[in-house]
Amino acid sequence: MMYLLIVTAVILAVIGLVGAVVPGIAGTPFSFLALLALAFVDGIDYSTRFLVIMGIIGAVVFALDYVVPVWGTKKFGGTKSGVRGSTIGLFVGLFITLFFPVGFIVLLLGPFIGAYIGEKIAGTDDHLAWRSALGSFVGFLFGTGIKVIYACVCIFFVVRDLIHLWA
Repeated sequence: MMYLLIVTAVILAVIGLVGAVVPGIAGTPFSFLALLALAFVDGIDYSTRFLVIMGIIGAVVFALDYVVPVWGTKKFGGTKSGVRGSTIGLFVGLFITLFFPVGFIVLLLGPFIGAYIGEKIAGTDDHLAWRSALGSFVGFLFGTGIKVIYACVCIFFVVRDLIHLWA
């Protein structure tokens, strides 16, 4: 049973890291579940306090992932049309990246192009449309960054504790 929990924790940690950069996969909960799986392994003692703190941080990161791109678009002067366009661009970029081997750059450009198109459809002038697109891109990168950091912290604890377990 111990080995099943360890393998499960490692798989969850990897899915968490992948989900941190690929939209549509909720990476943050998977990263936390990796820690939770290890908590049941004999020889690894996570305190309840540690798990609660990591769970709260994970919940905040998960929520921020949905708020930060919208905030970035609005902060740079975007409208609801830019936010909608950014969201649509994110999903189009994900679709293209999943089904066509064109690379990760399309996934990054999706929200940027989507916000620009959304603003232009709404009749926004070119300067504001580009600013909105930039804000969407910055928000997307920031949201992805905090998810990657959380996933890496969880992976750090998984790897550290597995090394200590077998040392």
